[in-house]
Amino acid sequence: MEQPKTFFIRTYGCQMNELDTEVMVGVLEKRGLTRIHNETEADLLLFNTCSIRDLAERKVMGKVGKLGRSKRKKPLIGITGCMANAKKNTLFNKLPHIDFVLGTNNIHELDNVLDEVLATGNHTIRTDDQFQYELDYLAAKRDNKVKAYVSIIRGCNKFCTYCVVPYTRGREVSRPPEDVVEECRHLADKGYKEITLLGQNVNSYGKDKKEWNCLFHDLLYRIDKESGIDRVRFMTSHPVDITRELMEAIRDLKSLCEFVHFPLQAGSDRILRKMNRIYTLEEYLQKVALLKEIVPNVALGTDIIVGFPTETEEEFLMTYQNMKEIEYSVAFLFAYSQRKGTPAMRWKDDVPEEIKQDRLQRLMKLQDSISSKQQQQMLGQVVEVLVEKRNSREESQLKGRTRCWKKVVFSGGDELISTLQKVKIHSCNHQTLIGTVS
Repeated sequence: MEQPKTFFIRTYGCQMNELDTEVMVGVLEKRGLTRIHNETEADLLLFNTCSIRDLAERKVMGKVGKLGRSKRKKPLIGITGCMANAKKNTLFNKLPHIDFVLGTNNIHELDNVLDEVLATGNHTIRTDDQFQYELDYLAAKRDNKVKAYVSIIRGCNKFCTYCVVPYTRGREVSRPPEDVVEECRHLADKGYKEITLLGQNVNSYGKDKKEWNCLFHDLLYRIDKESGIDRVRFMTSHPVDITRELMEAIRDLKSLCEFVHFPLQAGSDRILRKMNRIYTLEEYLQKVALLKEIVPNVALGTDIIVGFPTETEEEFLMTYQNMKEIEYSVAFLFAYSQRKGTPAMRWKDDVPEEIKQDRLQRLMKLQDSISSKQQQQMLGQVVEVLVEKRNSREESQLKGRTRCWKKVVFSGGDELISTLQKVKIHSCNHQTLIGTVS
């Protein structure tokens, strides 16, 4: 096979996948390949996939299947990401024209896998169950020059019954704190203003390495003191592992933004047990109340699933009522869908699709009303905004985010990009605040 000169990569799924893509782009460019954004002209095609929802997998299968029917000269094709771990060798059966499969725990082998495929022409697969090798995050090629993702822990030990992540990314493996702080310092030196610390459960950081004596809140204090980064965010959290020490860090650390993703998933204790969420509604609400007491200006985000097997209308209304009372700033809302390989597959998916969609629409309408109320409450306020880029919908405007994750647009010159500005809010449009630099 000829050495590829150009590559195309498409990313599906979460922020972890986006960061993995940035690492792979760095590897390929170091190899001498040029990234292009036209898949019909690339010598190497990479699809970094997601297995969280069936729709994501079907999109990839359809896309890659279509490439197999193309009459153009065949490029090298690789499947990476969660779908690689979930389906492994079966991908070669369903998509015989692909050349290699690279799991989430094997990204460090991309260079070697390409060499093997080019030398032998054989199908090649690497899908380890456990993450063991540190990635070269410093060489990641990042498109965004203002904000960056930083991985601190990979894998998950929680085993929620609806989720494939523990099976596709393995058990939790924390990254050494010195490496995390070094990367944050490196990003600050390159002019980055904001980082988002990533993990399937960031709050579990350090629990697998007790000898480090560095839990998540300890890491946050180190980053705040040693890195020089202006803003720090984190996601995703599991309510069980959100501690008082973390809440106090949010209150006390200047760099740490007052936004916490605090996924509820369901408002019924029975459904929470069936999901294996390992907390009760009362325990969840107690932590929310404590967080709001310690950090009065905190904003909360959530994930919620409707239509989980056997969920009744009464149980859905418990979710609805708690969502109404808590008033999340951001809500990711989903109708349940079965995923092969998860414990929930053993239960009949017995909530009709039309009922799922009705419940989903009711929650979406509720969240719209909450967001509208919150937007109105911010009129007249002066907020700190990290200016990210030009507003694609209105070129005369810039856009950015507040510390609490609200989107803001305002007029200004390019010299304001990558700076922190005080903006007075005078109006709003749906999910966007509109203001003037004060």
